[in-house]
Amino acid sequence: MDLEKTLLRKVGEAVHRFKMIRAGDRIAVAVSGGKDSITLLEALILLQKRAPIDFSVCAFTVEQGKFLRPVGPVGEYIHSLGVDWTYHTDNPSIRLLTEKPDHGCDLCSRFRRRAVYQIAHGMGANVIAFGHTADDFCESLLRNILYTGRLSSLPPVTYSRERDFRLIRPLVYVTEEITRGFVESKGVPVVPCGCSLRTGTVRRGIRETIADWEIEHPHLRENILSAMGNIQHGRLLDTRYLDTEESESETEISGSELLPILTES
Repeated sequence: MDLEKTLLRKVGEAVHRFKMIRAGDRIAVAVSGGKDSITLLEALILLQKRAPIDFSVCAFTVEQGKFLRPVGPVGEYIHSLGVDWTYHTDNPSIRLLTEKPDHGCDLCSRFRRRAVYQIAHGMGANVIAFGHTADDFCESLLRNILYTGRLSSLPPVTYSRERDFRLIRPLVYVTEEITRGFVESKGVPVVPCGCSLRTGTVRRGIRETIADWEIEHPHLRENILSAMGNIQHGRLLDTRYLDTEESESETEISGSELLPILTES
């Protein structure tokens, strides 16, 4: 498999389908130090050279006190690509580790989101790109179904609350198998985050379950991802999308007809 060609094709498909990038955009890539975000940065740089429109790319990293190694090598690598890189230590997040060591992911994400918007504004960006992959989209869908009772996942494109930033996830069609192979083939330095190595979490459990299922059903992730783009509203239980009025093909069951059915033992 030509990983670079495959990566560009899948990222290009996502950018085109969801209209992620527009002329004049300045895209700030959130580089966590992991394989996915570094792959995203390189993909956007490659796309920038081939796209029929002009846009610029920069990168940033938020330090929340959870990196397992110094991130200096990541910054050096980004600079070698000719990309501006900002390294920001988020002091409120650092204090959070001391004051609330058992804080959950939601609180940490809230702190990070605030820092991300501040950094992107300082870099003159109007678009923020995140490295969520196809795996993340599938896991998010199952997590929401199983634990929140909602049929939802990550959006490929959305906006910040004040609509001053467009938030994009160009790796929606890219699996972690591709990102892993890509960084290994290029010798890209990767700095793991302590959170990514935690065991016993809901996210890790769902990830392992999907991996087990794929042993017998190799295209499971592709099918889950395809299902998110092929919703049949009339086959679900949300009454906003159901035709509950009487029609020629189906007549409504009256309450008197339903009562015997419900009281049968």
